[in-house]
Amino acid sequence: MWVVKLGGSLDRNPLLRDWLEMLALEGRGRVVIVPGGGRFADVAREAQQHWGFDDLAGHNLAVLGMAQMAQMLKGLCPALRCARDETEIRAQLAAGAVPVWMPLDLLREAPDELTNWGVTSDSLALRLAARLQAEGVIMVKSCAVPAGADEDEFVQAGIVDTEFAAYRAQLECPVRVVSATDWETLPRLMTP
Repeated sequence: MWVVKLGGSLDRNPLLRDWLEMLALEGRGRVVIVPGGGRFADVAREAQQHWGFDDLAGHNLAVLGMAQMAQMLKGLCPALRCARDETEIRAQLAAGAVPVWMPLDLLREAPDELTNWGVTSDSLALRLAARLQAEGVIMVKSCAVPAGADEDEFVQAGIVDTEFAAYRAQLECPVRVVSATDWETLPRLMTP
C-alpha cells in the first residue's frame, strides 16, 4: 500500500483532475490519498496572523482544512472514499477502494508535537505512512522538484515542511517527491 500526498497548492492546478483519475484507476485497494490543506489551511494561517490565537487552534483549523480538501477531492472524483481514521482507511483498502484521509482524528484538545506550523500535511503523510506500514510514499508538489535532492534540500527550498526530515527518518520505505507534471508516471512511481 502506498500513501500519496497531494499538495494543497494543487487545489488550483489543472493537473489535479489527472492525478485523481490516475489514482482512482491505479490505486484501488493500494493507495491512500493524503490531501494538503490548500487555500483552506491558508485561511487558518491568515486568521492566526490577524487574531493572534495559539498554534493549537491553528493546528485544528489546518486539520479541518485538510478535511475540507478531502471533500473537494471526492467531489472532483466520486470514485474516491473519505476515511476519518486508520480503521476506516484499512477497511476501504480491503474493499478495493481508494480512501482519502480526512484526518479528523488529529484534532487536539491540548498542544502536542503535532500542533505547530513546522508539522504540515507533508509530515502528517509520513506519520500516517509509518502507522500504516506503507510500502512507499509519493509527495506530489505543484512546484518544480530538483532531481536528486535529499530531504534537507527539500526543507531548505521550502518544498516540504521543517519537520519532514525527522518524520522521514522514521520510515524505511521509499519516499518520492515529484512534481504535478509527473502524473503519467504514477504506475512506475509505485514500484519499490
